Amino acid sequence: MKKEGKKQKKERQKQHAKFRPSKVTISVCMLDTFVLLCLGIIYLNKDFKTFWIPTAMTTMHHQYLAYTLYSESEVHKVMSENYIVENNEQMDFDAIVIGNTAEKSHYSSEYEEQIFTRDEDNDIYKIIRIEEPKFKGYITVIYDPKNVELVVPEKLGKYGQSVVKMCQNNNGLVGINGGGFEDLDGWGNGSTPYGAIIKDGQLIYQHPGGDGGLIGFTKDHKMYLTHDNPQVAIQNGMWDAVEFGPFLIVNGKVSQIYGDGGWGTADRTVIAQRQDGIVLFLVIEGRQPGYSIGASMKDVQNILLRYKAFNAANLDGGASSTMAVNGKLYNRPSAGGEYGGRTVSNAWIVVDNSAKE
Repeated sequence: MKKEGKKQKKERQKQHAKFRPSKVTISVCMLDTFVLLCLGIIYLNKDFKTFWIPTAMTTMHHQYLAYTLYSESEVHKVMSENYIVENNEQMDFDAIVIGNTAEKSHYSSEYEEQIFTRDEDNDIYKIIRIEEPKFKGYITVIYDPKNVELVVPEKLGKYGQSVVKMCQNNNGLVGINGGGFEDLDGWGNGSTPYGAIIKDGQLIYQHPGGDGGLIGFTKDHKMYLTHDNPQVAIQNGMWDAVEFGPFLIVNGKVSQIYGDGGWGTADRTVIAQRQDGIVLFLVIEGRQPGYSIGASMKDVQNILLRYKAFNAANLDGGASSTMAVNGKLYNRPSAGGEYGGRTVSNAWIVVDNSAKE
């Protein structure tokens, strides 16, 4: 009987050993548990939810990411709590007085000093570095608005071009991307612009898909923001324009932003003008954890208010957010940087028009 007992004991030990999990299996199970715990915490975290859902929903091809973690009703609820009510006042062009922007002896704030203190041997523009806890970027100060021009690719409607290339082709000193374009599967090449493009007082392109407003300038270089159709806008003085949005500041009054505005956190490109005529190009880098996550509409609105923007509008963002300086890519876009930036459908550039006078 003793021999049988020992034999049975060995058999039981042998059977038990067969089902003993390995260290690798235990580690994988612990990792899975940790991931599930993290996802549970993230799922319940309101701040993450209001960051994740609008950020995903305002992309062209990654909206599925919102529904990966949240139900359709939750997505709808968050989006209904995060939105923008634009200030749609008629433009007060008389309030823009293009005048003396020389350096001053006294400044009302550090931001005023940043604007008016010129770089050595450069009276045309100045680039200011923007550094916040969540994001980084640049703001270009253009002292004379007559040096701001809208440019388009050589074969508009067929091929897009990078901001760098459009600057090179048009003697641009600085350039930023403008309106949106058809972006099939996230690989759009800027060949098909969305909405209207007005140049030199003529409607040169119009395509369905533009659901914003017209963002541009009059012939006398005053910023013009309107939701009128292109022909009406031209009749009312629009000279150059692209279609995008939303408008962030009109006549010095802010658009109301609820939550993060429903646009999430991402790379941003914004164009603005002060009452003294100075034009501002703002580009925020984003989608680069550890360097720059990106900015919300409220973030960029706040930056522009510091620099006393009187009118301001959002341009195409995300991977399209590009700044070129002296024929080279200047910022760190979230995609396409190795190619000199994505090809886009139009750009706002800074030129030296003093030679034409």
